[in-house]
Amino acid sequence: MTGGLAIVGLGPGDAALVTPQVTAALALASDIVGYGPYVDRIPARAGLTLHPSDNRVELERAQHALEMAAEGRRVVVVSSGDPGVFAMAAAVFEAVESGPQHWRRLQIDVLPGITAMLAAAARVGAPLGHDFCAINLSDNLKPWALIEKRVRLAAEADFAMAFYNPRSKARPDGFARVLKVLNDACQDNRPVIFARAVSTPDEAIRIVPLPEATPEMADMRTMVLVGTSATRLIARDDVPFVYTPRSVPARSGFE
Repeated sequence: MTGGLAIVGLGPGDAALVTPQVTAALALASDIVGYGPYVDRIPARAGLTLHPSDNRVELERAQHALEMAAEGRRVVVVSSGDPGVFAMAAAVFEAVESGPQHWRRLQIDVLPGITAMLAAAARVGAPLGHDFCAINLSDNLKPWALIEKRVRLAAEADFAMAFYNPRSKARPDGFARVLKVLNDACQDNRPVIFARAVSTPDEAIRIVPLPEATPEMADMRTMVLVGTSATRLIARDDVPFVYTPRSVPARSGFE
């Protein structure tokens, strides 16, 4: 078998945030596989075939990519952000595990990218400067009760939190429930950062205290970051800097 498969992250939107390693893999590819809007970011060229597909066929997309790689093609599976963060890398390896044995002998490389969580945090400072967790608020692939449990436990442990896929037309009410869980558990004014379309011309950043956060502030292009009880704001003329100190006092209430 001479083909291979690379699973890559295209970053949050700006072409300058695509890593040189990913750029090199794209230049060598014979086939690009991915969700339509992400495939659309790849310029057409001679010798390259684009295979866009719908957002809810991840396993089928992975199987198609593996089949082509097994035929000797140089396949690149694209995700936005980082392919290992709520993206295609897990789907590809799920397909490998359940697929034919010869897929396990393929050369498969995962090439990291800059995920939306890190791009959004960098825009305002260092809100994820200490312990944090990332939670996907979509219940397409897991039960809603599990999402609420994880949010509540993360809040009780005083993690900073990064929320992917907070609110969509198909899920208009879930984020409101998450905000209620946070307010009940935290009962403070920790900052909530709404970072929409970071690194694109539509970028918008909004920072509000937790009690003032509303569901309408988020959509599917928004990354929501929630600080800890120790997260600090540094006021200035523009958007304030936000950071979470790296040190925690010995007597912080969590002994």
